[in-house]
Amino acid sequence: MEQQLILDDALIAKYDQSGPRYTSYPTAVQFHEGFTAEDYAAIATGTNASGRPLSLYFHIPFCDTICFYCACNKVATKDRSKGDEYLQRLYREIALQGKLFDRDRPVEQLHWGGGTPTFISHGEMRELMRVTGEHFHLLDNDEGEYSIEIDPREATAETVAVLREIGFNRMSLGVQDFDPRVQKAVNRIQSEEETLAVLNAARTEGFRSISIDLIYGLPHQTRESFSATLDRVIEVGPDRLSVFNYAHLPQIFKPQRRIEVEELPPAETKLEILHMTASKLADAGYVYIGMDHFARPDDELAVAQREGTLYRNFQGYSTHANCDLIGMGITSIGSVGNCYAQNIKGLDEYYECIDAGRLPVFRGVELSKDDELRRDVITRLICHFALDFSAVEKQWNIDFKAYFETELNSLQNMVGDGLLVVSEEGIQVMPVGQMLIRNICMVFDAYLKDSKGQRFSKVI
Repeated sequence: MEQQLILDDALIAKYDQSGPRYTSYPTAVQFHEGFTAEDYAAIATGTNASGRPLSLYFHIPFCDTICFYCACNKVATKDRSKGDEYLQRLYREIALQGKLFDRDRPVEQLHWGGGTPTFISHGEMRELMRVTGEHFHLLDNDEGEYSIEIDPREATAETVAVLREIGFNRMSLGVQDFDPRVQKAVNRIQSEEETLAVLNAARTEGFRSISIDLIYGLPHQTRESFSATLDRVIEVGPDRLSVFNYAHLPQIFKPQRRIEVEELPPAETKLEILHMTASKLADAGYVYIGMDHFARPDDELAVAQREGTLYRNFQGYSTHANCDLIGMGITSIGSVGNCYAQNIKGLDEYYECIDAGRLPVFRGVELSKDDELRRDVITRLICHFALDFSAVEKQWNIDFKAYFETELNSLQNMVGDGLLVVSEEGIQVMPVGQMLIRNICMVFDAYLKDSKGQRFSKVI
């Protein structure tokens, strides 16, 4: 199967609708407050019999300034003391969570996200990792995937050295766009020099994977201006790139109300940018992983996709499908056993809950067998662009064609448009259909007909 993004403008126009990104199935729309912290604790302790490894996610919500495009849960403040106040509660949550899981379950993945994780001081970084190691079995051989999101404006070479010292070996650098006019419009002034200083420090310190995040569809962007940014990024050669489509949803995300709608590029310009990006990255040797992600052929994501072990979760594509994911900090989401669990979103409420000695889970969902089956189908498609009917039948003890008769019939229009091939053996997504993989997955989503489209971003 060709691993190069191929775009068909007519098909994109036909299928460009709103839909989930499938970092989970069921999606967060199905989370409900009837699922309690007690439900989560019972399921979590029940997973110890499996002996599965763990993945830890820590949400550090603070930002010194607000980027207007941002859709993350964050707290804008210049008061660094707020970091300590938050971390004191986070340490207690780590202890509460640690009691649920056997100490011998290794932490194969660890991720700090935000917000801006490097908002906290170097000493606080060391202490957070130390406390984590008191309650969970962290690896000390550098074989885990321990990653952090970096805002280059909030990091120095010394910061990078500290992060490597405490165990991080992967990082994601937020860039978005190097064009000064675009940066000003979205309130993220960030020079190339700042970014490259952090990237070069990471290479010097021996980080094993470096990713750069870009966004297309921001104010004032043109094909030519984004091409200049992309040229510079390709020149420095990150291991991975994420090229996200900006979703303008000001009714949901307040900072986006600061963006002038008339300054956003029209749909045809966004499509030109996407065409150019796909072509340049292919020429530079990057493989299209799917859902905005590109990687070098020897990168772990590309290798995992070729070997059929790629997975997708709340951090995007992952190489460890067999981990129970524990989310800690405000608004974080975990995937443990057959459930998803989300923490309280507000700082005050989080502090109150932690101070009372309670897990801060406030909603979630326990998956039914049908949910788990459909999650497996969607994951296989979105990660591998292929589905083997017999493998699913063996895993779930079903007759695929009988169970999914309605869905297979619904795929026929996409088959006619050349997005995929359905054979006796399974489904193969064609190169022209890979950009529209969300549309294909949506056919297998049992909840989508009851969801409101505006709660999701546009596919393109």
